Amino acid sequence: MKIISLNIGEKRTIQWRNKIVETGIFKSPVQEAIYLDTELVKNDAIVDRKHHGGIDKAVYAYGGNHYPYFKELHPNLDWQYGIFGENITFDQLEETKMHVGEIYQLGEVKIQVTKPREPCYKLGIRFNDQSIVKQFWNSTKCGVYFKVLKKGSVTVNDELILLETAYENPTIAEVYHSKKQNNK
Repeated sequence: MKIISLNIGEKRTIQWRNKIVETGIFKSPVQEAIYLDTELVKNDAIVDRKHHGGIDKAVYAYGGNHYPYFKELHPNLDWQYGIFGENITFDQLEETKMHVGEIYQLGEVKIQVTKPREPCYKLGIRFNDQSIVKQFWNSTKCGVYFKVLKKGSVTVNDELILLETAYENPTIAEVYHSKKQNNK
C-alpha cells in the first residue's frame, strides 16, 4: 500500500436544513508533505473534536480502491481524492485485513490502527446526498483511523509497511460491522 494523495481541509460554514453547520470534511489534495502529530494532522481543520482528532483518531486514511464503487453510485460528483474526508488516500486499503492494534511504518512516521470511521450527516453534506451515509454503512469501505506513535511527515508514494501484527484482535471491518449493528 502506498500513498496516492494527501488531503487537507479548511473549516467551512455552510447552511444545511435551515441551520448553520461548521465542518472540516471538505478536503482537497495538496502537493507538499503533511505532518502527522499526536492528535491531528497539522494544518487540517478539525471542527468536531468529540468525533474527530485526538489520540485514537489523529489521522484518517481511505482506500483509492474504494472510489470506483461509490463513483458508480454518485456519478455526477466532482470526484477528487479527499472527498470522504480522509487525510491520506492509499492506492489499496482493505479493512477486512487490517486488525486493531497493528503497527505500521509510513515514511518517517509510525502509526497504529485504532478504529473504523463511522459516517455522519456531514458525509452526506459533502456528497450533497444523504443516501451516501446508508451506502457507506452498508459496505466495509469505512477507512481507518490511526494513532500516531512517532510523529513526522509523510509524502505521496510513501509505503505503508506492517511492523507488528495483531491477528488476535478484530479487523476494522469486524469492528465496523459491530458498530453498525449497534446503530440500528
